[in-house]
Amino acid sequence: MPTPLTLVEKIATRYAVSLKPGQAARQGAIITIRPKHIMTHDNTSAVMGKFKDIFKGDTPLTPRINDPRQPVFAIDHDIQNTSPENLGKYAKIAQFARQHHIDFYPAGTGISHQVMVEYGYATPGSMVVGSDSHSNLYGGVNCLGTPVVRTDAACIWATGVTWWKVPPVARVTLTGKLRPGVVGKDVIIALCGVFNNDEVLNMAVEFGGEGVAGLSMDQRLSIANMTTEWGALAGVFPFDEVLRDYLYGRADLFAKRGDDPPKYTRADVDAWYADRIEPDAGAHYAVQLSLDLSTVIPHVSGPDHVKVMHALPEIEKEQVTINKAYLLSCVNARLEDLREAASVLKGKRVADGVQMYVAAASAEVQTKAKEDGTWQTLIDSGATMLPPGCGTCIGLGVGTLEPGEVGISATNRNFKGRMGSRDAKAYLASPAVVAASAAAGYICSPTSFEDVKPVFTIKLADQSDTGSEGDAEIIDGFPDQLAGRALWLPVDNLNTDGIYSGKLTYTDNVTPADMAAAAMANYDPQFQQIAHQGDIIVAGRNFGTGSSREQAATCLALRGIQLVIAASFSETYARNAYNNGFILIDCPALSDHLRVSLAGQDGATIPGPLLDIDFRKSVIACVGKSFPFAALSTTAQELIVAGGAENVAKNRLNTRE
Repeated sequence: MPTPLTLVEKIATRYAVSLKPGQAARQGAIITIRPKHIMTHDNTSAVMGKFKDIFKGDTPLTPRINDPRQPVFAIDHDIQNTSPENLGKYAKIAQFARQHHIDFYPAGTGISHQVMVEYGYATPGSMVVGSDSHSNLYGGVNCLGTPVVRTDAACIWATGVTWWKVPPVARVTLTGKLRPGVVGKDVIIALCGVFNNDEVLNMAVEFGGEGVAGLSMDQRLSIANMTTEWGALAGVFPFDEVLRDYLYGRADLFAKRGDDPPKYTRADVDAWYADRIEPDAGAHYAVQLSLDLSTVIPHVSGPDHVKVMHALPEIEKEQVTINKAYLLSCVNARLEDLREAASVLKGKRVADGVQMYVAAASAEVQTKAKEDGTWQTLIDSGATMLPPGCGTCIGLGVGTLEPGEVGISATNRNFKGRMGSRDAKAYLASPAVVAASAAAGYICSPTSFEDVKPVFTIKLADQSDTGSEGDAEIIDGFPDQLAGRALWLPVDNLNTDGIYSGKLTYTDNVTPADMAAAAMANYDPQFQQIAHQGDIIVAGRNFGTGSSREQAATCLALRGIQLVIAASFSETYARNAYNNGFILIDCPALSDHLRVSLAGQDGATIPGPLLDIDFRKSVIACVGKSFPFAALSTTAQELIVAGGAENVAKNRLNTRE
């Protein structure tokens, strides 16, 4: 009898190309996948460079997209930047799309993830990847949406495939029904707040339970989107009647505007629904969680951290003064969100001393908001309207936070320095709370809520030992041993904004020296003076969380850091590192040891003892103590020896040719 499979395992099996007949993509397996689509946005220009590099060599090949229907380009991040350099970059992306017959959506169409859903690329039961950490959003439409990095994107363009490790799968059962005034953003903030000990870190989350039926599509997309901030690699909702009716509406719109051919029709939706994928009874889940939606009230997270949660009645008593309010981003700028904010602001004005910024998730959303009067209500309240794109959410364009300012935002991240100055503070909340706070001048509720605590349960699976047995296989070219001084970073959840500033991420002419000089500047301005060539960073849990920028890995290598050891890593960061030939080691025991042994020393970057790493025995020696780690697989070693995934893809192309 076949082993029961989760929904994620079933979809991954459908898109795997490296399995034997009858074999399934089980949790923990490294597989080769051929995703339905690969989305890139402003970072398309960087992927173009990597793509062209794959075809270079002693016997260069003509650059060719393996399947022009697979990539999708949607410009959204820096669209307020009308400098000749940025407009020139966008023009080159458009030209590349025309040359290779790739679907291209110019600046102003909308945020890339919204475009992928609106235009029918993310569909039920499919696997769609994006070179952006919020590709989890596609899970709202029962699509296994997950982030990859720029190198992966280039390899998929060239070969159609990339490697993927099937993550552990978590089951989240939603019960009950939301109270009036409580929305999807409140649900995901509550989940991040009550399950804030990495319960779903680097997992794929499957949502289920009778509570799902009461969630609108906009709410599902918001929840799926911010599973990223919860630490998950994907967040997938079931294919139910609510989703089916939404897809009917999209199919009708495709037909009405004469899309030729339409991405799908009503008949396609019916066929998908009849053949929908569901998890098997008895499928294995790494963790099982539940949340009673009827016990969720609006919460505010922050400042500076998504997982620091305050019940709205609690923080309202503090009357935290704000300077700026934001209603934008891929998590909360759809029509339902704009309407919620407009209903709160109708007949009111944004408070003196407060600036409010609004940007719709897409041009389509903005048009609908204009048609029903929502847009005008927001304008009449004194809000500043911005074009449909990312903008302030990532610290670009108009309205970023200045030193000393406090902002409340319906975006998905409030990391220090992300939305402007690292000396500002940012809180996250629902659109209605953002609107009410903008009108009041301090964080407050649009209506009264009793202060109740969310009701939840948790059932964790047993955790396996991270050590290895016997000598590991070492391939030709990979070192048996490495040694270097430890640099202890006494922090968990060190995000990529801290490792490499977002201000440089979308600038293409940054030199290697500039990248090296920017390493860790947002985390610790003293890092550059402390770090030496050949040092080894050791950090806490979930190193490299946040945005999927691969410069957060390459800047460390350029700075002369040999490798990073941490209690755990963001899976996206790990992909970036290995795809660029940079070594990472999971070793929670060493991390815990340095946390204790160096506890008396101050600073964000603390010089530590000498480390000797034996890759064959999979052990790290530190001042007379030994710390085992899971052996590096030959796949990981091959990426290091080859210098990254581009060279692996190049080898595959040369073999094919």
